[in-house]
Parts: sequence; structure tokens; C-alpha cells
Amino acid sequence: MQLGIPQSAILTIHPDRLFSSSAFGRRVAEGIEAEGAVLTAENRRIEAVLRAEEQTLAERRHSMDPAAFRALADAFDEKVQETRRLQEQKLREINATGETARREFFTVSLPVLQQLMRESGAGAILDQSSVFLSAYAADITDLAISRIDAVLGDGSQLEQDAQQ
Repeated sequence: MQLGIPQSAILTIHPDRLFSSSAFGRRVAEGIEAEGAVLTAENRRIEAVLRAEEQTLAERRHSMDPAAFRALADAFDEKVQETRRLQEQKLREINATGETARREFFTVSLPVLQQLMRESGAGAILDQSSVFLSAYAADITDLAISRIDAVLGDGSQLEQDAQQ
């Protein structure tokens, strides 16, 4: 056994911090933030184009036949709704990427956590937030992060392996 591993029948962990503080989680968060920034910039660009198009349509209104204007206005409204739907879908895809990466992280981290259980003699690892009171529980979040980082790094190798 290594030093620093608590000897306890029950271990606890902060799953959110385990993911977000790991190199893997930080890489995922940075990627999602970058994709979100690209989407935000794209949304602003699209918004400016649509605003200009709306302004042009409003300026033409008085010189057009009402029925022709209505047809153009309806087409513009459809375009806006479709654009909004597409941009919202892109946001959902970015969020889904984060959720998928989180599930993958916990799956590939499982052997490390199982090893920590064996080394400590523990019978369970509980989510710290679900433990109300325990005299014999030991939090292993920081230890688990360091072990997982040592094994997985930032997880980019897993993505490369999956693409091959």
C-alpha cells in the first residue's frame, strides 16, 4: 500500500470536483468554452445580418404591395425561426459533447477508483453529497484526481485511440 491512502470501510468522493479538477475535465471544459465562444460569435454575426435584413424589409414596406410585403415578411420570419432552431441545436450538441465526455471520464476512471478501494480496504465509495454523517468515511477526491491524472492525463489520447 502507498502512503496517504486512508484505511476506511467507506470512502467518499466529490464527483463534480473529481471531473472538473482533473486534467481530463479541464481539457473538456476548455474545449466546450472554445466551442461556445465560436457559437456566440456566430450568433452575433447572424443576428447582425438578420437585423440588417429586417431593417431593409421595414424600409421597403411602404413602397410595396401589402400582400407582397406579407409574403416577404413571412419568409423572413421562417428564416429567423429556422436559424434559431439550427443555432439551438448546435448549443445542444456542445452540451451533449460535455455530457458524453463526463460519462467517458467516469467509465475510464473506474479502474483507478477500484484500485483505491482495494488499497484502502474499503467496501464502498459514496458521493460526498449523499453522506449526512459518518465517523469512518474518508474523502479521497484529491488522491483520486492525482491518480487519474497520472493514468489518463488530459484524456486526449483516448480520443486519438477512438478515432483510429
